[in-house]
Amino acid sequence: MSAESATAAVPSLFEMFSGLSDPRNPSGRRHPLAAILTLAVTAILAGARTLTDISEFGRRRRKLCRAMGFTHKSPCISTLHYFFKGLDAAAFERKLQEWLLAHYADKMTNCLHMDGKTLCGSRKGEIPGVHLLAAYSDKLGTAVLEIPVDAKTNEHKAALELLHLLPLNGVLVSGDAIFAQREISQEVIDKKGYYLWTVKDNQPTLKQTLLDAFDAPISPSGDGSAPGRFANGHHTR
Repeated sequence: MSAESATAAVPSLFEMFSGLSDPRNPSGRRHPLAAILTLAVTAILAGARTLTDISEFGRRRRKLCRAMGFTHKSPCISTLHYFFKGLDAAAFERKLQEWLLAHYADKMTNCLHMDGKTLCGSRKGEIPGVHLLAAYSDKLGTAVLEIPVDAKTNEHKAALELLHLLPLNGVLVSGDAIFAQREISQEVIDKKGYYLWTVKDNQPTLKQTLLDAFDAPISPSGDGSAPGRFANGHHTR
């Protein structure tokens, strides 16, 4: 299959969104669900950050909105507010992730970096902030997938879930010391990927083993006769 035909086989964002459940009352629907979501994503990609921005983006691009499926004026701010209030956000994000992975899976093979961050401004008093774990692609310059880290779990368990959702064949996955865990490393290997973790004091035995290995003397001849902890096959030339 050629690159052109493979790309053509991938559904568009509009087609992806068409499969979502519409939270609105059928009698009050004026705009197609897929059209609203496609407009919102397109506006955000163009720099929109608020519902006002999204609404104005649509009103200024009537020809584009007609191509998206709008038969009336694009939605106003209040319409967008009530629409997104009732929308299943998790289902919406899954569709975006499916589209991104389908289009760019072959372009993120260099490496992915896992990192967790708490959303700025999401913490209020004793209420914990929204914590997300993301897989970031340097080549694409964006996160290809992110999942919430529940307050009752931790990034270790969330990382296993995240890796399970990603295509990792030939991908180098890097991350901080919190991910230097046997289960996480095995998940990457099982999916035919590679891993590069930072090792710190949270893994004292592993850290010491690595320090001892790099401090061990090496036989200049490379015959492995010198004492040390290098595995067979590791030598200098």
